[in-house]
Amino acid sequence: MLIDQVKVEVKAGRGGNGCNSFFGKRGRPRIKPSGGPGGKGGNIVMVVSSHMQTLRDFKFRQHFKAQGGTHGSSNNKKGRNGVDLIIKVPPGTIITDIGSQCRLGDLKDTFDSLVVARGGRGGRGNIHSKIASLGEEGETKILQLDLKLIADVGIVGFPNSGKSTLVSNISGANSKVADYPFTTKEPILGVVAGEDFSFVAADMPGLIKGAHSGRGLGDKFLRHIERTKLLVHLIDMARGFLGDPLADYLALNEELSLYSPDLAAKVQIIVANKMDLPAADENLARFKKKVKEKILAISALKKQGLEELVEEIRNSL
Repeated sequence: MLIDQVKVEVKAGRGGNGCNSFFGKRGRPRIKPSGGPGGKGGNIVMVVSSHMQTLRDFKFRQHFKAQGGTHGSSNNKKGRNGVDLIIKVPPGTIITDIGSQCRLGDLKDTFDSLVVARGGRGGRGNIHSKIASLGEEGETKILQLDLKLIADVGIVGFPNSGKSTLVSNISGANSKVADYPFTTKEPILGVVAGEDFSFVAADMPGLIKGAHSGRGLGDKFLRHIERTKLLVHLIDMARGFLGDPLADYLALNEELSLYSPDLAAKVQIIVANKMDLPAADENLARFKKKVKEKILAISALKKQGLEELVEEIRNSL
């Protein structure tokens, strides 16, 4: 199961205490303060790792604490700073401070980083003040991490329209394929590579009517195509999920519009799939009378028309 939303508690390191110390030599009545400052507490830093695709790791660990700074000592010796704690997150992670309801950052690209909690300052030693001070506490926050997958192309359609077969056959993605609805339970990314180009396609679980309001977990799936540059709308031209390919096309576009006008406004490539099956040619002819857009006819199962589709996606990108 794709885990794309978690809550974690982070606590930055406490600063070390400053030192109260005095230095004097035999025969010299004046004694000088010599206490050094404490070290700074470690920060909590989130860094994007290209090796992560979900927030699954945070299901088993929700509490993170950075190292504290050590105390100062005599002879003006400063305490060591605490080591920053690095937390790896997948590309597309949005970080929100639940306490202030403030979005701290949106980490999209590999090696993007963000300090989400700052370590406390070290206390001052008495060499800089009359009395040494204590180190400060590091920041403590409860954060919400939301994942929106990073893909160039989102493959959308009703259940059993052939999305998994298509992505599997144009990329190296290992999507589960079967002849029944709701085979794909979570988005799957596949890299489509040519001689001089490549792009990432997301195989989205089948959407149903009411997806925009959460029916069938549709809202959780739709969020993952918000970042895509274009959509491939795959339609079962043999029979359609609602019994009519045109009804499928209109209903899914309505769901996109109800969820987000920006999502509905994305460039969309209309693809008529399952053209190897009976009734597909007749249905496509009726479909073209109503939809005055460019329509690519393919059979994902038979791998027919896939080169033309990939080229169309490449040109659109």
